[in-house]
Amino acid sequence: MGNGRPDDLDELGSGPLSRGAAVVLWFFVVCGLTVLTGGLPLVLVPFLSDDAGNLWIVALLALPMGPALAAAMFAWRRYSAEPDLRPATHFWRGYRLNALDVLRWWTPLVLALAVIGFSLAHLGAAGVPSGYGIVLVVIAVALMLWAVIALALSSRLSLRTRDVARLSAYYLAAKPLVTLGALSLLVLGAGIVFVISDWALVMASGLIAFAVVTTTEPVVRDATARFTAPPTDAADRTEPV
Repeated sequence: MGNGRPDDLDELGSGPLSRGAAVVLWFFVVCGLTVLTGGLPLVLVPFLSDDAGNLWIVALLALPMGPALAAAMFAWRRYSAEPDLRPATHFWRGYRLNALDVLRWWTPLVLALAVIGFSLAHLGAAGVPSGYGIVLVVIAVALMLWAVIALALSSRLSLRTRDVARLSAYYLAAKPLVTLGALSLLVLGAGIVFVISDWALVMASGLIAFAVVTTTEPVVRDATARFTAPPTDAADRTEPV
């Protein structure tokens, strides 16, 4: 397979108008597909009563978001490497390649966060020390930071679940600037939820996926160089050595 660069450039065109139109196309298609495949089940959340027991239903509804984010990151990485006018093709290819692998670690992650949320909602009834809540919040933030790195690795590399878990934890400490960038994205996401709504965050999930790709590029580049054979395609997943 060739690098495809001349054909892609011809497809996009050389003028600023055509390139701007391509950016708009990618924005609407990738963001729309991310919401369609990952955010659509969350439409039911506003209809749930304000009860901590419904956290388990919310967790179930959030499961599709993991594969959707990974597919969006796959597509955005393709756009950064070799832009063309086929965002939907790349999104669905990323979804097909990533969905099962991502669900293997995304499911226990979401359940763990639901357990933490349920525990925080019942701290008063449990009669535990006040510092216990802070510990739970710190653990939840650490898990979400880990998930950002895990999404980046899973969307780029074909890894066993235990290797994703191990490498994600390793890079949280080995790449502090990336971790800080991931933390800033979490703060941004929390701000969107509190200032606007949780649905605003869902609608912005495709753009957040692009931000994650940009933020975690040093991690993906290092992992690709150290743990895989040279890739034949700049945006496709590669197998471990």
